[in-house]
Amino acid sequence: MLDLIKYIVFAFAENKDEVQFIEEEVDNNVTVTVVLTESDMGKVIGRQGKIAKALRTIVKSASAKSGKKYNIEIKEKGEMS
Repeated sequence: MLDLIKYIVFAFAENKDEVQFIEEEVDNNVTVTVVLTESDMGKVIGRQGKIAKALRTIVKSASAKSGKKYNIEIKEKGEMS
């Protein structure tokens, strides 16, 4: 599933070498945090969050058979604590 997320994010991000993916799994819940530069935030999230919403929908559909629930968070570098 992480490969699918990377594929979609890299399609929109310009600074591909700056993108980080942090995957945390607790029971059947998997949280994938995508850390982007400030300039890539708008490109990956899209107008009114349409790209981010579509990404979450695709991942939800693709993960239905796996029995795991994926949550995708998009954060800006420096926002991570």
